[in-house]
Amino acid sequence: MRVELRLPGPADESACRLLHEQLAADEFEFLQFAGSWEEICAGVRREHDGVDIAPGRVPSSWLLAIADGEIVGRVSIRHELNDFLLHEGGHIGYAVGPAHRRRGYATEILRLAVSDLAARGVGRVLVTCDDSNQASAGVIETCGGVFEDRRVARGGILKRRYWIDAASV
Repeated sequence: MRVELRLPGPADESACRLLHEQLAADEFEFLQFAGSWEEICAGVRREHDGVDIAPGRVPSSWLLAIADGEIVGRVSIRHELNDFLLHEGGHIGYAVGPAHRRRGYATEILRLAVSDLAARGVGRVLVTCDDSNQASAGVIETCGGVFEDRRVARGGILKRRYWIDAASV
């Protein structure tokens, strides 16, 4: 299976908005910016380029995961950690659309994201997931994640925290 990660483009709006609606049922925000598609893409580009980043945010790459020409998910690769990300968000956030699950896409997305961070000089990568999300915990462990602890996050949600040695992926 081949998965490609890339920035969103003009033709991706309808597929991304559909995935945003579908993943809302999992309380996951596929789109991390609001507004018109042009505004969303501009926000993604600013964070990717590290320019005019909003307070509380860090330079990051919000990339679509493409398999066989179809958007199957997305990943947020945070180039550095702030206090919030260190506590509960981690370096990487990823999601796979419901119709594309259980095909190995999440594992490949996470592997590619860790490799991206390794190329940026990040040696240890923090990845978190809800304590109840056994599928995500399995993906993280498959990619070399070493469990550190559980912490209570916003809304009282319990989060698992894992560290991945970026050189090992």
